[in-house]
Amino acid sequence: MAYPPLSFRAVAANVLLAVENGQSLSQCLPLALGQLPPEQRPQLQAICYGSCRWFHRLEGELNQRLKKPLRKPDRVIHHLMLVALFQLRFSEQATYAVLNETVEACRELDKPHLTGLVNGVLRAAEREGAPEPTDDSSRYSHPVWIVEKLRHNWPNDWQAILDANNTQAPMTLRVNARRFSRDEYLALLKEAGIGAQPTRFAPFGIQLERPVPVERLPWFDDGAASVQDEAAQLCSTLMDLQPGQRVLDACAAPGGKTCAILEACADLDEVVAIDESAERLPRVQENLDRLDLVATLKEADAANTEQWWDGQAFDRILLDVPCSATGVIRRHPDIKLLRRESDIVPLASIQLGLLDAMWSILKPGGRLVYATCSVFPQENHRIIQRFLKQQARATLIPIDSAWGQDMNAGRQLLPDPDSHDGFFYAVLEKPEA
Repeated sequence: MAYPPLSFRAVAANVLLAVENGQSLSQCLPLALGQLPPEQRPQLQAICYGSCRWFHRLEGELNQRLKKPLRKPDRVIHHLMLVALFQLRFSEQATYAVLNETVEACRELDKPHLTGLVNGVLRAAEREGAPEPTDDSSRYSHPVWIVEKLRHNWPNDWQAILDANNTQAPMTLRVNARRFSRDEYLALLKEAGIGAQPTRFAPFGIQLERPVPVERLPWFDDGAASVQDEAAQLCSTLMDLQPGQRVLDACAAPGGKTCAILEACADLDEVVAIDESAERLPRVQENLDRLDLVATLKEADAANTEQWWDGQAFDRILLDVPCSATGVIRRHPDIKLLRRESDIVPLASIQLGLLDAMWSILKPGGRLVYATCSVFPQENHRIIQRFLKQQARATLIPIDSAWGQDMNAGRQLLPDPDSHDGFFYAVLEKPEA
């Protein structure tokens, strides 16, 4: 028996359930988009991202309205109501459509016995309006542990960080310096009717007034520019790249920083890009091909140098370590549901282990740039401080820049609602033998 296709609300409820069960949006959303006709896909994506962004506020309201939690087999209906509340509170969708079609979606999900509950909850929500949040988790729409950790680590900035995380990130480009100057590409964007301005700190960065499909960007398919946040672009400015150097991009996928390195210095001897994910490496190659760049790609665990290293030391290493990704929550709001406080200590151990391994293959006189997209000190300057205690001869190079905050062991960018993501950088140099 063939079943009719699900509506986008029913599909969205299944996506939220998958995220709650541990799948990222990047894992489950592509499959979900394939269940809908093309014209409905942008709406599904907006609903899934928006529902994750405001999950904790919506959850707070829904829990106030439910007399008791739904049984686990009916959990998808809980998420269906969250989707409806998101549309009521944060979209311009007609109220009658939200109410009527959500009740119908309840039947599509084979839960007809809950249509009365869904109808009653949503009609009360529409009639009474949004309640005042009862706690900071609901107020700022973040899990309690993130709110408290930010409050502790950033007592003067925690509210601004939380607010920034709930904004939609701008679309930022990195101009391929091998093809165009930034001013030349700004002129091309103007001719195409795309509003844009130069970024404040990244020398090849351009921030668009509003996101556009990449197909609209001049010469995009021919490698004129790439989509990359301003904070991530800063990596190549810290590496002091010179012709003839051998460079390693550890933990490289999806390859944005690998390409930024190659664009920044045309006469490097070799750029090696490694990543332990075989599924993500093809994306690195796609980016290289589009930009007409060449790098040596290897599938490997960077920490296990015996597995992949050829014995030839590197002049420069970019180590963008796995982290909590709490600096890019606005781009990946599912982090709020996926990440746990218990993840931080194991991540810090991985980060310090990677730093030790990369130091062992850095050439004397070489430079290592440590990077994360985290805002937690435990993953950032405290890792550098721990490493410097172990490697007494390592030299910490001060970052003399107008961006970020000086942490005495690196520099921290906090997410800015009008520009860059949250990011951390530290620069280390190895003494000559």
